Amino acid sequence: MTKKTDWTGNAALAGAAIGSAALAAALLYASRRKERAEKAAPKAPPVDVPETD
Repeated sequence: MTKKTDWTGNAALAGAAIGSAALAAALLYASRRKERAEKAAPKAPPVDVPETD
């Protein structure tokens, strides 16, 4: 008689853990890129540019 192991439940649990970790990492990466883009945005020139000679 052979012993049958039920590894599908464990595999599903591991897959869910890996998937949620990947999703969290992607969200952190996207938020950091957004923060950097906002900091590096060029500042608008002044509306009334003074004339210089």
